[in-house]
Amino acid sequence: MPSPHRSPRLKSASWRPDPVAAKVPEITALFWVVKVLTTGMGEAAADWLGGISIVLAGLLGIGGFVLGMRLQLRSTRYRAWTYWFAVAMVALFGTMVADGLHIVLALPYTVTTVVYAVALAVVFHRWHRSEGTLSIHSITTKRRETYYWVTVLLTFALGTAAGDLTATTMHLGFFASGLLFGAGILLVLLAWRLGLGAIAAFWTAYVLTRPLGASFADWFGKPHSFGAGLGYGDGVVTGVLTLLIIGLVAYLAASRHDVQAGESGDVATVHDLPVGRTVPEGDAV
Repeated sequence: MPSPHRSPRLKSASWRPDPVAAKVPEITALFWVVKVLTTGMGEAAADWLGGISIVLAGLLGIGGFVLGMRLQLRSTRYRAWTYWFAVAMVALFGTMVADGLHIVLALPYTVTTVVYAVALAVVFHRWHRSEGTLSIHSITTKRRETYYWVTVLLTFALGTAAGDLTATTMHLGFFASGLLFGAGILLVLLAWRLGLGAIAAFWTAYVLTRPLGASFADWFGKPHSFGAGLGYGDGVVTGVLTLLIIGLVAYLAASRHDVQAGESGDVATVHDLPVGRTVPEGDAV
């Protein structure tokens, strides 16, 4: 049985990175709930911290992102606390990056949305060309994990820009924007039921969850004079969402319901797919 700390190299492809355990959770209903909560928390926290101090927000955003990535990349298998802390820090940092291009460089949201969409498309292309699949069930090497987290960061930045585009530039307001992106996710679900590939459906919905969560977080936190918000305050929204995330992640960590099939205890039996091979038709994302 291989060591839980380090998997052996594949003899047939010793030049590849060492295979590691699946480092992402199984896609369940709770996955999407926690994902939406982290998007809202990242949006509210970035605005709240920025209102206190831009320097403080920058330090916490960059420091949290570096710490989250360090913990996640050094882990040898999926751990709920480590993974979702990394996602939360990416949510915070991704919001700041997206807002930074708009505020510091004065780029309109139409431009930043296109920029991040193109960047995401390039990463998807390079990832698929390099690895032969975009399936999250194939995140079993360091290289694939790096592609995964770069993609996640860009989805948060793209979602932030797209949400601000609809809410402010297009004057829909936060609530209407949230409904718009929620409808988009329902359309993706319907398309998946009608035959859209699981991988394409997953990543499309993943991008849309960002503006969905952020729009409703802004609706609760911002004043009525700004996007027709309810005015509870970004700090309150940040605190409530953080507590909800902690509670749900604690449940996931205790129950292990989100551990991908193939893992038993500390040892994963998920193996690396050869470069150039795609996941067989019908395989989950």
